Amino acid sequence: MHKIYTVLLFFIGVCCLSAQNSPKAALAFSEDLSDEKRRFDYFFYEAMNAKALNKYEAAYDFFRYCNAIDSTNANVTYELANFYNTFGDKNKALDHYRKASLLDQNNYYYSYAYGSMCIEFKQYSDAIDQFSKLVLKDPDNTELYVLLSEAYRLDGDLANAIKTLDKLEKIVGLNEKISLHKYQLYTALKQEDKAFAEIQKHIDKYPNQLKYQILLGDLYLQTGRKKEAFLVYSKAKAIDPDDPYLITSMAEYYEQTNNKEAAEREMQIALMSSKMDIDTKLAILAQRVGSLQQNQQETTAANALFDTLMIQHPQEPKLNLMYGNLLMIQKDKSGARDQYRIFTEANPTNPFGWEQMLFTTFPDSLQLTIKICDEAISHIKDQPQFYFYKGVSEYMLDDHKAALTTLKEGIVYVDENNPRLLADFHGQIGDLYYHLGKHDSAFATYEKALKFDPNNVGVLNNYSYFLSLAKKDLSKAELMSSRAVKADPTNPTYLDTYGWVLFVQGAYTISKIYLEDAIKYSKEKGEELSSEVLEHYGDVLFKTNEPEKALEYWIKAKEKGDSDSKTLDRKIETKTYISE
Repeated sequence: MHKIYTVLLFFIGVCCLSAQNSPKAALAFSEDLSDEKRRFDYFFYEAMNAKALNKYEAAYDFFRYCNAIDSTNANVTYELANFYNTFGDKNKALDHYRKASLLDQNNYYYSYAYGSMCIEFKQYSDAIDQFSKLVLKDPDNTELYVLLSEAYRLDGDLANAIKTLDKLEKIVGLNEKISLHKYQLYTALKQEDKAFAEIQKHIDKYPNQLKYQILLGDLYLQTGRKKEAFLVYSKAKAIDPDDPYLITSMAEYYEQTNNKEAAEREMQIALMSSKMDIDTKLAILAQRVGSLQQNQQETTAANALFDTLMIQHPQEPKLNLMYGNLLMIQKDKSGARDQYRIFTEANPTNPFGWEQMLFTTFPDSLQLTIKICDEAISHIKDQPQFYFYKGVSEYMLDDHKAALTTLKEGIVYVDENNPRLLADFHGQIGDLYYHLGKHDSAFATYEKALKFDPNNVGVLNNYSYFLSLAKKDLSKAELMSSRAVKADPTNPTYLDTYGWVLFVQGAYTISKIYLEDAIKYSKEKGEELSSEVLEHYGDVLFKTNEPEKALEYWIKAKEKGDSDSKTLDRKIETKTYISE
């Protein structure tokens, strides 16, 4: 009997384990459970067990079985709502949260979830109903007051939003965040006196804490009440004239009242303060630069402030980094590069400094770009962006073999989760293969690039153009080129490529339209027309019965002096289109 009992226990355990892993198996096993309540209880237990074991697919199926047996069970309805919310089926989630809250109106979590989702669906009156009920049931729950006030605010009932925060304030006491919320609400109601009174309450309670006086002064300044702001700042100055935050607020006041000298003086005092750490000073400087930009003023006014800080903190390279950024705003690339250089010397393994230096050189100085990339690689070998900039620079200098070697070295460091950069690398390598006469390798590499990023317009353009030159896969070339034009419809290069692909296909009238657009947008953007575009336009003019005008554009292409066309001279000599 002992052996038989053991076997029976083992058999039952296997069946239960199987049921947990397979809802269908559980359904088959439970068919013997004729009583619906027993079947429901069985599936609900299995659902909760699967959920506890993180077997969410099985749990979801079990809850659905439960719902099929009893669709009025609030717990199951709520659990399904959570699943629908996770799946992103928000409408079903909202319906199930609503149903759960109606089925069990005393359950906090059901009402809370439904109210929160009502806010998400902008059903603010329903959210107000839910949170109002919850506040009555749980009047000490401070979170509910915040949610209820926000629901009132979003519904446009600002008065009740304030009343709700008043109730919250009675529970938690005077609170800075609550006062700021009420300030914003009173301001929206254009009840400015009540708005400022909210901040004044903190000043009355904490008369020696400058932060509230500074806050009140700043708020007066933001609303254009400059006299009141100055009076508050003056009272604060009587408490601590050396407070750096007060000084910066005073500087902003002087800036707004057009007293530039006083503003700069106040900022100098703040930055020289020993009470303020370097990070805070940098934050103030950033805010100052931002204020100058916002007011469309010369940012050079901030340069002297940086000079002051550099004297005070000569060993702070992040100061040089920020100063470099300011000089870039001022288009002083050389000065910015000097500041970035100081930062990189102090932080040679930080790629950010090297990247900032590249922005000062590429594409204006390709040799210097290559030099900076070599320096960066010597310190941080595994950063692909420096190989990319170096390879592209070598490519632009027509050193195709060196560029190909550089890009092949760099692509091994590209993260496989960065498909766009992988596509860019393969695109450049494909271009280089083509220029080195390895056309099949070029086309195969373009295919790799498009697998990583099917919408890479540079690859789409170049691949389609080189196919058209080879008069190969023209339908594919036309499709790829059209996608590039759709992505950037005013790009002269993409328009020229599409026009030329159409030309090769024999669609001369449509080709002419796109080539004319290429010329038009080049002129609008102030870009110089290439000999290639001019020759293409001459070709299509000839094919559309304008031979004299065609000759004019062929001559213009020749005068550019940069054409590598094999037939341009013969076209001019014979005044006839000749296919390459």
